[in-house]
Amino acid sequence: MNTNQTASNTPSERPTIVLVHGAWHGGWCWQRVLPLLQEQGLAAHAVTLTGVGERAHLLSGQIRLSTHIADVLGLIDTLELGRVLLVGHSYGGLVITGVADELLKRSQPTATLQGLVYVDAVTPHPGESWSSQHTPETVAARVALAADKGAGIAIPPPDASVFGLEGADREWVNRRQTPQPLGVYQDALQFNAAAVAALPRTFIDCVQPALPTIAVMRQRVRSEPGWVVHELATGHDPMVSAPAELARLLVQAA
Repeated sequence: MNTNQTASNTPSERPTIVLVHGAWHGGWCWQRVLPLLQEQGLAAHAVTLTGVGERAHLLSGQIRLSTHIADVLGLIDTLELGRVLLVGHSYGGLVITGVADELLKRSQPTATLQGLVYVDAVTPHPGESWSSQHTPETVAARVALAADKGAGIAIPPPDASVFGLEGADREWVNRRQTPQPLGVYQDALQFNAAAVAALPRTFIDCVQPALPTIAVMRQRVRSEPGWVVHELATGHDPMVSAPAELARLLVQAA
């Protein structure tokens, strides 16, 4: 690991927070969190990954996990961000792991990593994909749904009630969700696990209700060394259902 990329505790070097959404979402999902971070004097940017959200017009069968990793790296490089805290929600946990690995491999680092925050997210091992810890039934159902209603290139979004959302919050998310590129679902991520594990890593566990497809990750972060784990008494979309509580934990990580 390049020693220039270890986290620093210097107060004057507060990181820029880069927020990476999960499947079917977009940068829009952080609307309630962004102003709370800014009120605390933190700069923050919400990425929208290729093929979803306001970039849904770019949906194609060529979108892969590497495309989404490049999206985030592109933001970091274009804005010339220095110290960065990467935050990934759900599927976005896979993306930020790949981003961290790419940044750590650079011979001349352009950004220094403060750490990684996984918001009810995938915490992969090398060789795993978003789908790796899903049941065979879930994988088969999503692939079949993409073939039937997603033109073979996208997984249609579920009703937001599965994320524990109700009423106006559920309707707000349902209106904005877009199909998720199928190409990212079973793409395996290879990365330097030791280098990534040397970074400060936080897992925010959303437990009321707990999303079943994150169950393996909940166990994993409690059995492996180096993780800081926080629980939130809310559902899988805390940026919508508990923005103040989520913002408080992100400020703490920064």
